[in-house]
Amino acid sequence: MDIFQSVILGLIEGVTEFLPISSTGHLIVASAWLGLPQTDSNKAFEVIIQLAAILAVTANYRDRFSLRHLPLWIKVGIAFVPIGGVGLLFHQQIKMLFSVPVVATMFILGGLIFLIVEYFLRGAEPETKNVEDVSYRQAMFIGIAQVFALIPGTSRAGSTIIGALLVGLSRKASAEFSFLLALPVMLAASGLDLLKHYQEFAGINLWPLLAGFVTAFVSAYLVMKWLLAFLNRFTFNAFGVYRILFGLLLFAMLK
Repeated sequence: MDIFQSVILGLIEGVTEFLPISSTGHLIVASAWLGLPQTDSNKAFEVIIQLAAILAVTANYRDRFSLRHLPLWIKVGIAFVPIGGVGLLFHQQIKMLFSVPVVATMFILGGLIFLIVEYFLRGAEPETKNVEDVSYRQAMFIGIAQVFALIPGTSRAGSTIIGALLVGLSRKASAEFSFLLALPVMLAASGLDLLKHYQEFAGINLWPLLAGFVTAFVSAYLVMKWLLAFLNRFTFNAFGVYRILFGLLLFAMLK
C-alpha cells in the first residue's frame, strides 16, 4: 500500500465512521477501486485508522473525561454491554455473515428504516435534548439496538442513532451518544484485531501508516463537528436516501 492509497482509505474511514452510512461498505468499494486485496497487512492498516477515529472522539469530548461526567460514562458502559456480550460469544459466526450482498442489503434496509423513523418523528418534540440527560433505560435500549450493527453494512452509528431516536433523544443527542459509545465498542474491536494482526506490523512501511492515521483522525474530528451542526437544521433523511443509493451501487458492482 502506498501513501496515496493510505490517504484515501484514511479519509473514507474518518468521514464514514461516525456518519450513519457504514464505513465497512465504503472501505469495500474503495479497496476494490484501489486494487487492494483483503490481506492480513491491509486488515492491520484498517485497525490503525480505526484507532485514529477513536482518538478523534477523545479529542472532541476531552472535557467529558472527568468524575463530574461519571454518570454519563456509566450509561455508555451499560449501552456497550449487549454488543460486547453478543460480539464475544458469536464472533466467528458474525464473520461468516460478511459478504457484499449482505452489506448491500443492510445498506438499503437501513436507509428505508431511517426514512420511516423520520416520517413518524416529524414535528415530534424529543423527550431528551441533552446527552447528559439520557436515562439508564434509554441507554440500555440504545445498546440493544446497537447489536444489529454486528451485521455487516448496518452501521454502528446508524443502529445506535435509530435506537436513540426511538426512545426520545433529539437528533443532536442521538449523534453525541453514538460518538461516545464508539469509544468502548471500537476499542474492544480494534484491540481484538490488533492482537490478531500484530505480527503484520513487523517491517511495515511506516509512512503510509502514518499518513492514513493522520488523515483518518483529522477527517473524523471535522466530520463529528459538521454532523452536529448539520443536525441543528436538517434531519437524517439525506443519509437514508444515500444509503439506499449506495446499496444499489453495491448490487450493481456484483454484476
